Amino acid sequence: MAKQSIKARQRKRERLVAKYADKRAALKKAGDYAKLDELPRNGSKVRLRNRCQLSGRPRGYMRMFGLSRIKFRELANAGKIPGVTKASW
Repeated sequence: MAKQSIKARQRKRERLVAKYADKRAALKKAGDYAKLDELPRNGSKVRLRNRCQLSGRPRGYMRMFGLSRIKFRELANAGKIPGVTKASW
């Protein structure tokens, strides 16, 4: 599980990205890179990292479910993810 400070930093970045998304898009379209440099760096979408919604783990992230491979496996084996079954052949 990721440290609480790392998860909080990620949430803060997500809020900043949402806040400045329209303004950044308008400045990019206008080509005003001087004004774009004045905006906070964490407001850029590039600064975000895909993390597990439950544990905050950054590696082994499954985009379709928003979970890490470990949490996905736990929930799938418990039958808590609809439509996902363990394969056997």
